[in-house]
Amino acid sequence: MDSPWVIIPTYNERPNITPMIRALFALDIPGLSVLIVDDSSPDGTGAGVKKLQAEYPRLQLTLQPKKSGLGRAYTRGFEEVLKRDATAVVQMDADFSHDPKDVPRLLAGLKDFDVVIGSRYSHGLSVINWPLRRLLLSTAANQYARIITGLSQHDITGGFRAWRPEVLQAIDLATVNADGYGFQIVTIFRTARKRFRITEIPIIFTERREGQSKMSRAIMWEAFWLVWKLRLLG
Repeated sequence: MDSPWVIIPTYNERPNITPMIRALFALDIPGLSVLIVDDSSPDGTGAGVKKLQAEYPRLQLTLQPKKSGLGRAYTRGFEEVLKRDATAVVQMDADFSHDPKDVPRLLAGLKDFDVVIGSRYSHGLSVINWPLRRLLLSTAANQYARIITGLSQHDITGGFRAWRPEVLQAIDLATVNADGYGFQIVTIFRTARKRFRITEIPIIFTERREGQSKMSRAIMWEAFWLVWKLRLLG
């Protein structure tokens, strides 16, 4: 029996999380479960999820004891669903920059591949409503990371992916000490090094509906230096 999971890390996403959860469970995906990993949101995101659990028995919530960052939230989420015998795992954002209607497409790709990336850049630019400065920064950062690491995929910094569980078990998540862009780069780098099959499918990435971006200069600088560490040390 299939047991696909969607993992969504959250921090101050109360305006988005209820419509996102409803949109996911409205999809025709047998056995779908959703895990929200909330990073101690002061806006009550976790409380909003709890209210929906009676309505959706396959909705799970993990509350981080303190704000720990995106990488640790994903690591904890991956580890939890692997313990629950997930047959496929999708990671995505809560803010509708990733369209929940694309989740079935990512899962379908796992029939022939081990990891499926929902790519903003595999077929030109597929980004809507981003300021020009942010678009240029994102594309430049992604290209820089690709060149330094030697990865061939077009979008190695994006966070919309579907995984076979054996990949997540093989890439030693407990030792991924990175956040934001860096976490995405390290996980796909390790996947490629172990010669798992990776593919990209084009998505339309849309600027968040509500709230503020969590990206910071610290996260960007972390990724800047991290790619050199990957190149030199592997």
